Amino acid sequence: MQYLALGDSYTIGTGSSGSEHSWPSIVATRLAEKTGRKLELTNPAVNGFTTLDVIAKELPHLRRLKPDLVTILIGVNDLVRERTPSDYRASLVQIYDAVGTDMQPDGRAFAISIPNWSVVPAAREYGDPEQIRDLTDTYNDVAHEEATSRRFGWIDITAASLSGLGTPGWISSDELHPGDSQYAAWAEVIWHSVREAVKR
Repeated sequence: MQYLALGDSYTIGTGSSGSEHSWPSIVATRLAEKTGRKLELTNPAVNGFTTLDVIAKELPHLRRLKPDLVTILIGVNDLVRERTPSDYRASLVQIYDAVGTDMQPDGRAFAISIPNWSVVPAAREYGDPEQIRDLTDTYNDVAHEEATSRRFGWIDITAASLSGLGTPGWISSDELHPGDSQYAAWAEVIWHSVREAVKR
């Protein structure tokens, strides 16, 4: 079984204590245990990647692997680089259309929301937290709309990204990325949706 995780630092697990604590690794481990099938996780995500980088550098993996499962969590760096919601939508359309074309015929795709990163200390380096939250919500509305129009699963991790706020290790030492416990909370929400799809 081939699982391809497309994304940026949130997908590669920047801020965690090791790659095994990234949410795709947690989901992949649980999926292999549940199905009893050999599972290969390909995680080409890179810090700082935008949707344009995913198109240029990650989609070739999609064409090569023809995966059974694809997750897509991308957009925070588009926002930081002040790409408009319309620009973001145009890139997502390319990504989602490619996923829909190059998966296995019975494969499943899940789009995942950008977490609420306006609450982390380093967010203030990028602007007013309230404005960051509003724009993040706008980006997520775009992703949700494009995903559901293609019958992709939609997984909202906004609440999960806030559920342990203030607890030790929730935010990594860089004051920007999640720590292990926050990635684990995301994985729990994501796994629930993926597990239900596997059941079907």
